[in-house]
Amino acid sequence: QVQLVESGGGLVQAGDSLRLSCAASGLTFARYAMGWFRQAPGKERDFVASISWNGISTYYKDSLKGRFTISRDNAQNTVYLQMNRLKPEDTAVYYCAAGRTAWGQLRSPNEYDVRGQGTHVTVSS
Repeated sequence: QVQLVESGGGLVQAGDSLRLSCAASGLTFARYAMGWFRQAPGKERDFVASISWNGISTYYKDSLKGRFTISRDNAQNTVYLQMNRLKPEDTAVYYCAAGRTAWGQLRSPNEYDVRGQGTHVTVSS
């Protein structure tokens, strides 16, 4: 059974940093691109970032470039999202997901097979 478990969320102040982790099990992690999405209250799920199977290619929502960094450790079956200079508008539930392929930008939730339960991030002003 494939499982993705996010951690690292919490309540922070604007300008702070957080690093989210997503631990994967039940799949050959290194075969799949991985992605992060977020969903704010009352809004649709939104693409944040994705990373290829080997970590070489990364893609970001345009407005998050320079503040967020996605990375992965295939030896640890874990994907990370480093979030810097957080803003109140970053408040959301953050989900990781396993892509259907090893490559590609994978900006749509439809391009993923499995996602985790999410971790809450709240940024106060």
